[in-house]
Amino acid sequence: MTDPGQLRDLDGQQYIVLRPLGAVMREFDAVQDAARQRLGDTVRYPGAAHVTLRGLYEPDRVDAVRDVVREWAAQQHPIDLVFEAVDAFPAPWQIVIARLGRTPGLLHAYASLTEALDRTDLRRIGELPLDDWTFHLSTVYAKTLTDEAWTALADDTRHDYGAPPAETVTEVEFVTYSDAAEHREVFSLGVSRPEQREGQIRRAH
Repeated sequence: MTDPGQLRDLDGQQYIVLRPLGAVMREFDAVQDAARQRLGDTVRYPGAAHVTLRGLYEPDRVDAVRDVVREWAAQQHPIDLVFEAVDAFPAPWQIVIARLGRTPGLLHAYASLTEALDRTDLRRIGELPLDDWTFHLSTVYAKTLTDEAWTALADDTRHDYGAPPAETVTEVEFVTYSDAAEHREVFSLGVSRPEQREGQIRRAH
């Protein structure tokens, strides 16, 4: 992400995300490309496919959040992602989503992450109980559309897959936002001392 406005809005936040790189990502790209052809720049689009497991706001305790993520990731197994349908979150959010199946791996990952965070006083953002959480990838942020245009988009794009795209992810990303930049660290799932890769998207000007 390099958009200055989005980076400003996210400053001080941290996210724990899964990034598909295979069949799920390719179908995500296809859905997003179709929306771009239809809507152009009248809406916003996530920069890359990602499944958010948790958001936090701890600008002064990033190391503490990182430690929780590292320890949690070491106890996980690879996670299956199944792209079940194109769906939508209604107004006021107006987001087209790739809805994911509630696979055992995803359910365990979310529940165990909740347990790990419950043992801390870290401040979480927008957390819901597991039963209420919709696993998804946001594909189009369409809050700028009129009610009529949004209804048409949601109705036209909703569909289930007879043969859902699926893949298995073996890593989790710890994404932080500070100093007008997005910072990413990758931890392998199920490895007690995961190889960590760090990356920083160049500061936006």
